[in-house]
Amino acid sequence: MHALPPSLGIPHPKNHRGFTAIELMVVVAIVAILATLAAPSFTPLIERWRVRSATEGLTSTLYYARSEAIKRGGGIAIDATGGWSIGWKVTSTQNGVSTDLQVSPAPNKVSMTQSNNKDMLYVDRWGMLSETSGGAPMAVDIAIFPDGKSATDSSAIRLCAKGGRIAQMKHGAACP
Repeated sequence: MHALPPSLGIPHPKNHRGFTAIELMVVVAIVAILATLAAPSFTPLIERWRVRSATEGLTSTLYYARSEAIKRGGGIAIDATGGWSIGWKVTSTQNGVSTDLQVSPAPNKVSMTQSNNKDMLYVDRWGMLSETSGGAPMAVDIAIFPDGKSATDSSAIRLCAKGGRIAQMKHGAACP
């Protein structure tokens, strides 16, 4: 017969490992409380990440359109019909035939506005941007900011394209 420990009166294995269900539930409850307290502080970080992602996507599109315009001798447009916040596409018009070269989906929970409320950019054969087809090259200004905020919000970025160069101004600062 086994000797019973004097304190409990029931036998226990010598190699007792693990933890109880109660201990597990307490740890899960503490982690849930800490996560709930920390979640609101992540909102600005997530907003800045979304704005940065949308800015990089649009910057990439501008460089791509410029490259295609130089390669094809012009006839390239960046079309955001309906507004920049719902996405955009790069199109090529050669001999009266328009072809989509690249389509970019709408950025998630991000608003975008172009100066003068335009929703179309044209790229000439030298890679210069214009807001009118065949128009003189001009500076382009697109504000990118979180939904429900303004273009001057601390997480906003203003994309400035002038003379073939693209600059990103933080906090929605004006273009140089």
